[in-house]
Amino acid sequence: MTEPEHIGTEQHEMDHIVQSTQTLVKASIVAFIFAAVGLMTIILPAEYGIDPTGIGKAMGLTVLSDPIEVKRPDNLINTQTERDYTEDSVEITVMANQGLEYKFDIEKGDAIRYAWTSSAPLFFDFHGEPKGDTTGYFESYTISTSDEVSGMFTASFDGSHGWYWKNTSNSPIVVSLKTEGNYLLIGVK
Repeated sequence: MTEPEHIGTEQHEMDHIVQSTQTLVKASIVAFIFAAVGLMTIILPAEYGIDPTGIGKAMGLTVLSDPIEVKRPDNLINTQTERDYTEDSVEITVMANQGLEYKFDIEKGDAIRYAWTSSAPLFFDFHGEPKGDTTGYFESYTISTSDEVSGMFTASFDGSHGWYWKNTSNSPIVVSLKTEGNYLLIGVK
């Protein structure tokens, strides 16, 4: 056996052994053999159901390659409906000394862009009510008095969302509302 060549006599150099070509070839051949054995006994049986040695079946690996049939339950109901992008423009009259609600059915995560103006200032409550709730719960987003409001709203829950306008004057007030987004129109409630 020959003495390995040492490199690195300087202080800043690392001292390591350089392997001979014969040693590198031997190591490569051994690695190739281990890879081939792993391929033939584990990977082919488990992934593709090919078991040339029978060892994969003995180890229970061939069942991993069997296709799994997923059955959909018969009672599964798809409640998700596709809501197309919609644009609406409407004029709503709020009678003197009265109030009314104007609503949209919006699903969680869907957004609506809105802008409304009125012929005189109105008290309003922009709010939402969760779908299926019977307790009377609602969540207010904006409560104010104005004759012009615009913005964008993203629903945090499925349900009806919209405005309650209250006219405290002695004359009818007309609201001009423009909306766009993914929603179903409920209208005056």
